[in-house]
Amino acid sequence: LQTWIKGFKNRAQRAGTDKGILRAAFQNVRYDAKVIKRDRNQSEFTKTIWNYLDTAVSKARIKNGKSAIAKHKKTLEAIEAKYGVDKEVVAAIWGLESAYGGFRGGNNVMQSLATLAYDGRRGAFFEEQLIAALKILQNGDTTPNNMTGSWAGAMGHTQFIPTSYLDYAVDFTGNGKRDIWSNDPSDALASTAAYLKKFGWITGQPWGVEVTIPDGFDYTLANREIKKLPSEWASVGVKGVTGAVSDFGPASVLLPAGSEGAAFLIFNNFNVIEEYNTADAYVIGVGHLSDRLKGGPAIKSDWPRWDRALSFDERQEMQRRLTQLGFNTDGIDGKIGPKTINAVRDFQLSKGARPDGYGSLGLLKKLR
Repeated sequence: LQTWIKGFKNRAQRAGTDKGILRAAFQNVRYDAKVIKRDRNQSEFTKTIWNYLDTAVSKARIKNGKSAIAKHKKTLEAIEAKYGVDKEVVAAIWGLESAYGGFRGGNNVMQSLATLAYDGRRGAFFEEQLIAALKILQNGDTTPNNMTGSWAGAMGHTQFIPTSYLDYAVDFTGNGKRDIWSNDPSDALASTAAYLKKFGWITGQPWGVEVTIPDGFDYTLANREIKKLPSEWASVGVKGVTGAVSDFGPASVLLPAGSEGAAFLIFNNFNVIEEYNTADAYVIGVGHLSDRLKGGPAIKSDWPRWDRALSFDERQEMQRRLTQLGFNTDGIDGKIGPKTINAVRDFQLSKGARPDGYGSLGLLKKLR
């Protein structure tokens, strides 16, 4: 790592980083094997959706969220008024990212990012984050010792990565610093709302709504590319579990656990939360937690709890086998996104199976 750092320092200086900042930032940086281990096991991608939601939207997290909203009511209402993002959505991200400020991460951000950039799975991405982190130090927003965060270099109450911080963080308190690290969460919460607004948050639109799918439904319609107004979905039998869904805008049908689990109509704001974290489980976690913080009901449908999640290696194997058969997953990264779901669906169609796009253990066995 030390040899790599030497080379990196030259690149960082060429990118305009001050020599003194580099020296201070890298003073105690060592290779951190724990960081690499964590990088291979992110829970949004390794748990089943129902196990993930059991923790993400637990009774304790709902209760603590309501208390946090009550405690910071004035700030959250001011943020909502300025950016048009529901205070409960901002609070839900805060809840999932740091348990409302309780676990902001004690890792040395420089050490985490240097380790990840050097280790090379996404080397270019983490090197970019490292350069951005140095710019934050150079701007005087914080000090190397104070710059702590998660194993992946995400910082503060709502876990901003350095490039997002540079682009979207705001000084809501007006003290001249965009301080997302302090015990006062104001800047961090406002920065999150500013971020969502920049990515196109639509005020008054839900992230998604739970729906029921009729018997005989054409599962090829459950595709992120196919969007209709809720009234149009209702005409083919897709209806809200608690009554008619208003025409908030175009929506697509999402089946996070295939035809055996809950179904949702998801709107533009789902895609906006996805800019924060691309895992569907995370977006549903934030969305559903925000609904619960507003006093909404729990998810009504059952999940296929008898099933288990595929391991990282199994997910890669599934992508590899699909691609070999001509169903392109656009990369073999072990993360199940829209492209993998579409590839699974095309494979299911080719076998005359129900095309719900769900990559289960049963499906992997069929591929073998």
